[in-house]
Amino acid sequence: MKYNKPAISFQNQITDLAKKGLFFNKKEQAEIFLSNINYYRLRAYTYPFQDNTNPKHPFIKKVSFEEILDLYNFDNKLRSLLFEALSKIEIAFRTQIIYQWSMKHGSHWYINTDLYKNSVFFDKSITTLKKEIDRSHETFIKHYKDKYTNPSLPPAWMALEISSFGLLSKLFTNIKHDKTKKEVAHHFGLYDIDLLENWMRSFSNIRNICAHHSRLWNRRLTTHISMPKKTKNLFIENKKIYPYKIYPVLCAMQYILKEINPKNGFKQKLLTLMETCPLKQEKDMGFPKDWQQENFWKTYT
Repeated sequence: MKYNKPAISFQNQITDLAKKGLFFNKKEQAEIFLSNINYYRLRAYTYPFQDNTNPKHPFIKKVSFEEILDLYNFDNKLRSLLFEALSKIEIAFRTQIIYQWSMKHGSHWYINTDLYKNSVFFDKSITTLKKEIDRSHETFIKHYKDKYTNPSLPPAWMALEISSFGLLSKLFTNIKHDKTKKEVAHHFGLYDIDLLENWMRSFSNIRNICAHHSRLWNRRLTTHISMPKKTKNLFIENKKIYPYKIYPVLCAMQYILKEINPKNGFKQKLLTLMETCPLKQEKDMGFPKDWQQENFWKTYT
């Protein structure tokens, strides 16, 4: 079937949404917003309130354009909060990997195939890392290339400093389980290496979603996060939650952030933001009922 739907004006977009049952308090202001927010970006936020089995997608709940916009703005704030927090986690994770293995295996340990479980994955990761190094404009990378010829790649504290979070998590996952890897897990308050691998892959996925301004609210995540059986410090008690929703990721983030810096402030910022969540949408983000009553989320003075 050939796609033949024409582009429609901002005014007609409003008319179309109104015909489907969306309410508008001020259509003039709605047109201004639609001129700055793509119709299909906003569609992701109207979708749960529509009958999507019907070709005309009528609204099945009474909801206004302004309420949908509030949900969109809430999601923007959530992404900003998570992006800032994940930056701290990424830096700490990167630091531990570079330090622990460099101290035990030398400056260029990351190109030692003996340290990895899968040689095919290793080759792919190093090929990607080489490309990232070649693209880098960091002064320390240029300095190394200008001064040294052997090895051709810079030491771990340079090379892995400019690698992406995603590549870093893949490298870490492929490293053989040993005492060093356990020490990294223990640094973040975890006993299970596989759990840390899972969390970092999930964090990397969320970071990419935030960086590309994609929707987090009501999203079904491709990387399902695992729940720990045992942790060094306090974690949530209710673990009967959806692993593909954002709530368990937030729990894992708060746990790691507290290990990095007990006074990081993420918990209070999240609690304050969730008080503004429009249309009672906490459930669609995977938040269980009375989640704030968990000791893990309570704030103490």
